[in-house]
Amino acid sequence: MPGHTYKHIEITGSSAESSDDAIRCAIKEAAKTLDHLHWFEVSGCRGVIEDGDVKHWQVTLTIGFRLNR
Repeated sequence: MPGHTYKHIEITGSSAESSDDAIRCAIKEAAKTLDHLHWFEVSGCRGVIEDGDVKHWQVTLTIGFRLNR
């Protein structure tokens, strides 16, 4: 059985709701143009604070996808 080969890219998703939603938004957008998405790893998380509260999340992820022939 042959092994798999993966390529990975770095993207940043954003959301006003939560860091989890920012991740889901980023993966959903990536899935529109990339096939065989397989894994993700969060490499950074930041947010915007307004009036002492978190108003916006940005999460940077590395997404791995399988290369098929």
